[in-house]
Amino acid sequence: MNVTPKRQRIQAHTANVPMILVVEDEPDNLLFISHALIFLQYNFVTATKGQDALDLAIKYDIDLVLLDLILPDMNGFDLISLLKQNESTQDVPIVVISALVRKKERDRALVAGCDDYLEKPYLIDDLKQKICQYLPQSFLAKILPQTKSLATFSSV
Repeated sequence: MNVTPKRQRIQAHTANVPMILVVEDEPDNLLFISHALIFLQYNFVTATKGQDALDLAIKYDIDLVLLDLILPDMNGFDLISLLKQNESTQDVPIVVISALVRKKERDRALVAGCDDYLEKPYLIDDLKQKICQYLPQSFLAKILPQTKSLATFSSV
């Protein structure tokens, strides 16, 4: 089941606004991150399954992947490997957002090819920092002056 509603959340992908792929199967977490990305004025697509995420990453010119590790059809570690093996997605940064906080899982994700790790629960400011760290500066010049001080809500 893909959570992206019939009214597509995909806005016109312009040169000034990056496209983020969010891979999260838990509805409350997906809602939280979606609202955060809307507030931060990013374009994004969502997937609740690994195969759907892989298809979207190939179909759209994705600039960043925000990925949960626990998915219903494949684990996030395998999805990271598949994204890094694909020529069209191999250079896309991947930030894992997971409740799996043990060093073992973090190291396994990094070995698979993810670029960074954000532990759940997290603050919107932490999410913003990770996004800013991995997106080209040309994207950020447009949106950073417009964002107001972020509220600090934590994810489920």
